[in-house]
Amino acid sequence: MRQTISTDAAPAPVAAYAQGSRIGSVLAVAGQVGMDPATGAVADGVAAQTEQALRNVRSVLQAAGCDLEDVVRMDCYLTSQEHFAPFNEVYARWFPGDAPARATVVVGLADGLDVEIVALAVTE
Repeated sequence: MRQTISTDAAPAPVAAYAQGSRIGSVLAVAGQVGMDPATGAVADGVAAQTEQALRNVRSVLQAAGCDLEDVVRMDCYLTSQEHFAPFNEVYARWFPGDAPARATVVVGLADGLDVEIVALAVTE
Protein backbone atom coordinates (compact mmCIF):
# COMPACT_ATOMS: atom_id res chain seq x y z
CA MET A 1 0.00 0.00 0.00
CA ARG A 2 1.30 3.43 -0.94
CA GLN A 3 2.00 5.91 1.85
CA THR A 4 1.93 9.66 1.16
CA ILE A 5 4.72 11.71 2.74
CA SER A 6 4.22 15.39 3.48
CA THR A 7 6.04 18.03 5.47
CA ASP A 8 5.82 21.76 6.08
CA ALA A 9 9.63 21.85 5.75
CA ALA A 10 9.33 21.66 1.93
CA PRO A 11 7.12 23.65 -0.44
CA ALA A 12 3.51 22.48 -0.57
CA PRO A 13 2.43 20.80 -3.81
CA VAL A 14 0.89 23.16 -6.35
CA ALA A 15 -1.03 20.43 -8.21
CA ALA A 16 -2.25 16.85 -7.73
CA TYR A 17 0.92 15.19 -6.44
CA ALA A 18 2.52 14.24 -3.14
CA GLN A 19 5.83 15.61 -1.86
CA GLY A 20 6.81 11.99 -1.36
CA SER A 21 5.32 8.59 -1.96
CA ARG A 22 6.49 5.33 -0.37
CA ILE A 23 5.78 1.70 -1.06
CA GLY A 24 7.70 -0.66 1.19
CA SER A 25 11.35 0.31 1.19
CA VAL A 26 11.13 2.57 -1.88
CA LEU A 27 10.55 6.31 -1.47
CA ALA A 28 10.01 8.65 -4.40
CA VAL A 29 10.48 12.37 -3.70
CA ALA A 30 8.60 14.66 -6.08
CA GLY A 31 10.50 17.39 -7.88
CA GLN A 32 11.76 19.97 -5.44
CA VAL A 33 12.68 23.49 -6.50
CA GLY A 34 14.64 26.36 -5.01
CA MET A 35 11.67 27.79 -3.13
CA ASP A 36 11.75 28.56 0.59
CA PRO A 37 8.81 26.66 2.12
CA ALA A 38 8.31 29.27 4.85
CA THR A 39 8.13 32.34 2.60
CA GLY A 40 7.42 31.00 -0.88
CA ALA A 41 10.34 33.05 -2.19
CA VAL A 42 12.47 31.55 -4.94
CA ALA A 43 16.20 31.72 -4.24
CA ASP A 44 18.23 34.07 -6.44
CA GLY A 45 20.55 32.31 -8.87
CA VAL A 46 21.30 28.72 -9.82
CA ALA A 47 23.63 27.98 -6.89
CA ALA A 48 21.15 29.29 -4.32
CA GLN A 49 18.26 27.45 -5.99
CA THR A 50 20.28 24.24 -5.99
CA GLU A 51 21.02 24.63 -2.26
CA GLN A 52 17.35 25.22 -1.46
CA ALA A 53 16.12 22.42 -3.72
CA LEU A 54 18.49 19.98 -2.00
CA ARG A 55 17.34 21.20 1.43
CA ASN A 56 13.75 20.57 0.32
CA VAL A 57 14.62 17.07 -0.94
CA ARG A 58 16.31 16.32 2.38
CA SER A 59 13.26 17.59 4.29
CA VAL A 60 10.92 15.21 2.45
CA LEU A 61 13.37 12.35 2.96
CA GLN A 62 13.57 13.10 6.68
CA ALA A 63 9.77 13.28 6.96
CA ALA A 64 9.80 9.68 5.73
CA GLY A 65 12.55 8.63 8.15
CA CYS A 66 15.26 8.65 5.47
CA ASP A 67 18.19 10.88 4.58
CA LEU A 68 20.46 11.63 1.64
CA GLU A 69 22.49 8.46 2.26
CA ASP A 70 19.40 6.44 1.26
CA VAL A 71 19.12 8.10 -2.16
CA VAL A 72 20.03 5.82 -5.06
CA ARG A 73 19.06 8.11 -7.94
CA MET A 74 18.47 11.79 -8.56
CA ASP A 75 16.99 13.36 -11.66
CA CYS A 76 18.04 16.98 -11.98
CA TYR A 77 16.53 19.52 -14.33
CA LEU A 78 18.17 22.80 -15.33
CA THR A 79 16.87 25.52 -17.65
CA SER A 80 20.21 26.15 -19.36
CA GLN A 81 23.41 24.32 -20.23
CA GLU A 82 25.21 27.29 -18.65
CA HIS A 83 23.81 26.26 -15.26
CA PHE A 84 25.76 22.98 -15.11
CA ALA A 85 28.89 24.47 -13.50
CA PRO A 86 27.23 26.30 -10.58
CA PHE A 87 24.79 23.42 -10.11
CA ASN A 88 27.57 20.82 -10.02
CA GLU A 89 29.65 22.89 -7.61
CA VAL A 90 26.83 22.96 -5.04
CA TYR A 91 25.76 19.36 -5.72
CA ALA A 92 29.32 18.10 -5.13
CA ARG A 93 29.35 19.73 -1.67
CA TRP A 94 26.19 17.83 -0.75
CA PHE A 95 27.62 14.54 -2.01
CA PRO A 96 31.38 14.72 -1.32
CA GLY A 97 31.84 10.95 -1.24
CA ASP A 98 29.70 8.33 -2.89
CA ALA A 99 27.02 10.18 -4.83
CA PRO A 100 23.84 8.49 -6.07
CA ALA A 101 23.22 7.77 -9.74
CA ARG A 102 22.12 10.93 -11.50
CA ALA A 103 20.62 12.24 -14.70
CA THR A 104 20.86 15.96 -15.43
CA VAL A 105 18.94 17.43 -18.34
CA VAL A 106 18.09 20.85 -19.70
CA VAL A 107 14.35 21.56 -19.85
CA GLY A 108 11.85 24.37 -19.51
CA LEU A 109 10.64 25.01 -15.95
CA ALA A 110 8.08 27.44 -14.51
CA ASP A 111 9.02 31.11 -14.66
CA GLY A 112 11.76 32.05 -12.23
CA LEU A 113 12.82 28.46 -11.56
CA ASP A 114 16.18 27.26 -12.87
CA VAL A 115 16.56 23.99 -10.92
CA GLU A 116 14.31 21.05 -10.04
CA ILE A 117 15.50 17.85 -8.33
CA VAL A 118 13.71 14.50 -8.03
CA ALA A 119 15.01 11.75 -5.74
CA LEU A 120 14.51 8.01 -5.34
CA ALA A 121 15.54 6.45 -2.03
CA VAL A 122 15.61 2.88 -0.81
CA THR A 123 15.73 1.85 2.85
CA GLU A 124 16.28 -1.47 4.54
